[in-house]
Amino acid sequence: MINKICGSVEEAVADVFDGATVLIGGFGGAGHPTELIHALIDQGARDLTVVNNNAGNFETGLAALLKADRVRKIICSFPKSSNSNVFNEKYKAGKIELECVPQGTIAERLHAAGAGLGGFYTRTSYGTDLAKGKETREINGQHYVFEYPIHGDFAFVLAEKGDRWGNLVYRKAARNFGPVMCQAAKQTIVQVKQIVELGDLDPEHVITPGIFVNRVVQVENPHISS
Repeated sequence: MINKICGSVEEAVADVFDGATVLIGGFGGAGHPTELIHALIDQGARDLTVVNNNAGNFETGLAALLKADRVRKIICSFPKSSNSNVFNEKYKAGKIELECVPQGTIAERLHAAGAGLGGFYTRTSYGTDLAKGKETREINGQHYVFEYPIHGDFAFVLAEKGDRWGNLVYRKAARNFGPVMCQAAKQTIVQVKQIVELGDLDPEHVITPGIFVNRVVQVENPHISS
């Protein structure tokens, strides 16, 4: 019988290894799997590459992971904001590597990994520092930059509801990068607010089917989410 439910966040993240690439969902606080990240801090994995839209907010969740010196490199779209103090301090001190990727490009690079594509051409970033060292090509009179997929060893995602097969529904904008990250990772770990019985989710409302999910853990009152 397929049952992907974990009894605790500690159990869910137990096999994350040193040097892993971890895709972390969220747009600021919306859809941020805070409890999974804090369990990862307690678990002890380090030298991680993290993919997220931001570079942490305040001192919880991803920012706490950075503060604990567990992240070697971050790939994100918006590394600097008014509350990204932890990242700013680490980056200025040369303690973390940054790869800045335009928001639409990071989403498509994740999608390319999940879809089995070798890469794609995009006009975004052509002629800027972000395109330096990358392959470019002219197509129909327009200049494009070639981008490679982003594959993850693990994905940490927040969803609203899930069942024991791993089918997921999200809450509004908290969906953000969740679906493409689920597809782009070898192991997808999902924090849900509610686990429901099989058949309780309307199939027309399921955004991520269970085939892309490996573990589901319930956290009824997450610390930060929208």
